[in-house]
Amino acid sequence: MFPDSLTFSIADWVNRFVDQLVTRYGDALRQVSDSLLWALVGLEGLLRATPWWVLLLVVGALAWHATGRVRSAVLIAGLLFLVGAVGLWDKLMQTLALMLVATALSVLLGVPLGVLAARWPRLRLVLMPVLDVMQTLPSFVYLIPVLMLFGLGKVPAIFATVVYAIAPVVRLTDLGIRQVDKEVMEAVNAFGATPWQQLFGVQLPLALPSIMAGINQTTMMALSMVVIASMIGARGLGEDVLTGIQTLNVGRGLEAGLAIVALAVAIDRITQAYGQPRRRGK
Repeated sequence: MFPDSLTFSIADWVNRFVDQLVTRYGDALRQVSDSLLWALVGLEGLLRATPWWVLLLVVGALAWHATGRVRSAVLIAGLLFLVGAVGLWDKLMQTLALMLVATALSVLLGVPLGVLAARWPRLRLVLMPVLDVMQTLPSFVYLIPVLMLFGLGKVPAIFATVVYAIAPVVRLTDLGIRQVDKEVMEAVNAFGATPWQQLFGVQLPLALPSIMAGINQTTMMALSMVVIASMIGARGLGEDVLTGIQTLNVGRGLEAGLAIVALAVAIDRITQAYGQPRRRGK
């Protein structure tokens, strides 16, 4: 038995910190929560109000533009059609809206953090261990403070997803910018380019494949959170998977699980294609 004299706990400290956070910044957090909820509900309403065939055409056109292949576009649109054919179209739209908002927030925060980490090595030394913790910490652990701050519903699901999914886009943005050829940067400096011109005119375009790979991984990780998000009030395909587990309804859980796979395949193929050289063909 481990001696009691050598044990300690951080639980009380963490609880006090969260309580102070709620007390001091409760109003600001509520405004952030309301803004995110407005964006999510609006996007979800738009997706659900749009005719299914219009969305399939949009997805197919996007897939064709990304891959340059008609067969890929038809396959991706066909996978989503099958999701609707089994009666899960509304749940698919709910999941897609949650994932898009969480991914957009991850990218808006992650890309600037990656740029800053590439420019300041000291920040990278601090940031990378934090990202390691965010990726390895069990999701249920950071759900607890998120629930205390925002309660049950869609907003805590967004924040939990962002915490889990933001790491790849930060890491790969940092890596992509640091891997830009030094000779190219020396030539740019010789022409007198400002730091902003260097960043937006040279570094970000050359690092785009790496950044797109990070966005792809962030999107996949966000999608992997849909089942956990359903446990705290976010609806969608994850809710059906969870219900299938709780009621031992294997068929319902399998249908929802395959729908998540179909959405993952569609998003993965499109985002991967945008990070690679375009190939045109049939």
